[in-house]
Amino acid sequence: MVWEPGEEAWENKLAALRSYRRATGHLAPRQDAVWGEGETMVPVGQHMANLRRKGQKNGLGKDPERAAERAEQLTAIDPDWDCPWPLDWQRHYRVLADLVNADGVLPAIEPGVLFEGDDLGKWLERQKQPGTWAQLSTEQQERLSALGVQPAEAPSPSPATKRAAKGPDKAKQAFQRGLAALAQWVKREGDRPVPRGHSEEITIDGETEPVVVKLGVWVSNTKSRRDRLAAGQLAALAELGMDWAGAVTIPQAAPDSP
Repeated sequence: MVWEPGEEAWENKLAALRSYRRATGHLAPRQDAVWGEGETMVPVGQHMANLRRKGQKNGLGKDPERAAERAEQLTAIDPDWDCPWPLDWQRHYRVLADLVNADGVLPAIEPGVLFEGDDLGKWLERQKQPGTWAQLSTEQQERLSALGVQPAEAPSPSPATKRAAKGPDKAKQAFQRGLAALAQWVKREGDRPVPRGHSEEITIDGETEPVVVKLGVWVSNTKSRRDRLAAGQLAALAELGMDWAGAVTIPQAAPDSP
């Protein structure tokens, strides 16, 4: 059977997929994933599997014009919704990309580190293996390289890796985005703690679309490495009510003995 809903049902599916994309940063759910609340739970995983079907069972419908229009709508939500590689790969990649966007650099992720049931560390180590890396497409390799991921025993950094070697600048930009998102949260919510899974949309100069900052993750990560932040960064956080930022002290050198 071909999934070919009416226009009202299609709009409902689009609304669920938009919500899922805003919350997770991707349209690459597991096939058994559902999204929503209470009686409005939507099987987004099965829907995405259907939508990506090709040939006679095209999940966008049999009508070519309508199928093209629906594909454009999905592309507007996530340009990678119909990526040429498996959705599992795309989901893992997007989680890592969000970490880089939040921190400026990819943190150390060891095998056994789980995120929503996915073993990110094990997956990342597998991508670095020469045999696995060689099976990736050029675009997949470039995407990982842009995150700072390199294959084991690589002879030399790829051009994409060299372009990505701007850690300090990216880290500074990521901090400013996080700070702007936090300021927006504080202005709206006051001193209420930021939930771990909360994301905040902010407007960045020069960007045509709002930028989504995983604020809960950013606050948690920033707190864990507060001893490595600059004094100005700590002061900015303290002004926004982050008590832990004001609690950091720089050790003083012991006075010379008389």
